Amino acid sequence: MTAVLTRAAPPEPQLRRNRRRWGWSLAGLALVAWSLAGSGLFSGPVVNPAGSGEFGRFLAAALRPELDAGFLAVVAEATLVTLAYAVLGATLSVLLGALGAPLVARAGWGRRRAGWLATRAALALPRGLHEAVWGLLLLNVLGLDPWVGVLAIAVPYGAITAKVFADLLDEVPRGGHDALLAAGAGRGTAVLYGLLPAAAGGLLSYSFYRLECAVRSAVVLGLIGAGGLGYQLALSFSSLRWAQVWTTVYALAALCLAADVAGRAVRRRVTAPPPGGAAFRRDRLLTGAVVAVLALAVGAAWYLALSPAALFSARTAQQLEYVVSAAWPPTTDGDLLGTVGSTALVTVQMSVLGIVFATAGAVALAGFAARPRVPAGPARRALGVLTRLGLLLLRAVPPPVWALVLLFVLLPGVLPGALAIGVYTLGVLGRLVGEVVEEADRRSGEALRASGASPAGSWLYGTAPAVAGPVLALALYRWEVAIRDTVLVGLLGAGGIGVLLSAETSSFDWPAVATVLTAIVLLTFLVDLVSDRARAALR
Repeated sequence: MTAVLTRAAPPEPQLRRNRRRWGWSLAGLALVAWSLAGSGLFSGPVVNPAGSGEFGRFLAAALRPELDAGFLAVVAEATLVTLAYAVLGATLSVLLGALGAPLVARAGWGRRRAGWLATRAALALPRGLHEAVWGLLLLNVLGLDPWVGVLAIAVPYGAITAKVFADLLDEVPRGGHDALLAAGAGRGTAVLYGLLPAAAGGLLSYSFYRLECAVRSAVVLGLIGAGGLGYQLALSFSSLRWAQVWTTVYALAALCLAADVAGRAVRRRVTAPPPGGAAFRRDRLLTGAVVAVLALAVGAAWYLALSPAALFSARTAQQLEYVVSAAWPPTTDGDLLGTVGSTALVTVQMSVLGIVFATAGAVALAGFAARPRVPAGPARRALGVLTRLGLLLLRAVPPPVWALVLLFVLLPGVLPGALAIGVYTLGVLGRLVGEVVEEADRRSGEALRASGASPAGSWLYGTAPAVAGPVLALALYRWEVAIRDTVLVGLLGAGGIGVLLSAETSSFDWPAVATVLTAIVLLTFLVDLVSDRARAALR
């Protein structure tokens, strides 16, 4: 009897895991149903037929962009400004992340879990606010200074980079680290010499990924007045000059493509170094990439005429003191709290619908976005190139611009904002899901094809199960990012808590601004927590 009971015990953990998976799956479906109900899709008209003509003119202008020499010169100058903000912001964020990672890594705290949790919690504020929100706050402190754009990227990206760097440090083998501690070295020294060399490749790879993201963030900051391509895009859009809009969009796509290609080359070199046993630090391509970025950062600082004195001037100190003192204590008025709660729910609904749309689109396009492993015909290669270029255009245009375009054909509400988030996120997820398909184990699908199954059947029953887990994990991760993007869409009037933040900032009601910002940080933290638990349950 004892032996029988002992053999029967192991299935229980698997049963609990299955129950958790079913529970989280049902909760996810309920969340999607609630978001659909709140979108108004089934309760009334959502289409605006009167705007179809303008929407058609917008699409038609894609084939005839503005090519006037004077406007091209303006776009070229705006491109340099965007690149300068991106390079400086990314470089500074990597520096902040490198300095903060040892403080956030679990290895640096040992058994002192409370200290480790406190440092992690301290990153919630800078990570929880979108770059555009930081830009608005810094604008009130620094005025029209180029430091606004640089710091608006560096502050949230620095916190995110510190967390990721710390996770990378915690994942490498700890033999050298433990040996240094046993020899009497301090924890900081043990992390520096025992963990950092082993994690160097992953740290460099992620640093170049941050540069790719910084390009898109620099464009977003232009929409709120920081200059560059985003500012030019906003000017052309507000005057309905669609040919100019598409010229700017193509310039954005070219800049994003250059950043994507450079980042992909560096990451591939890190994960698959050249043969011959050359050490990572001696790789000429990686060394040249780092030197090039540092040179670009120096050139960007000169081009933007950054002055460190602007950060430490008396005026800056006075403005910072005024904003902080004016914002404390935050407003606890019942009417405002009720509005914060209702707009936060709208923000969640927009983000959920956006992620569902993006995930469905990414899965549908994954077969075309993925580069084939075997030689393909010219039609398949052309379709793949067009798909990848289309995804690049989708993620090159910021979500607020997609929201403004969709408002031509959709009535104001949750749906335009959700679709704007979905279209932009489709551009990002489509690329990531395509890479997952490229790297997936296809032996099951190939075996099904060899046994006579159709291409669709071999994909559905062979390849799809292997990529389902990574795709769900990517979708949940992008949900965390979508919450921040939804706030950005709201800042420009598409709905959600961002609209409330924009209104309170415009009226300089700093206590109310502090309340809304606190709600945004808490909302982001809760979504991060739910997403993390869901990924763990579905793993």
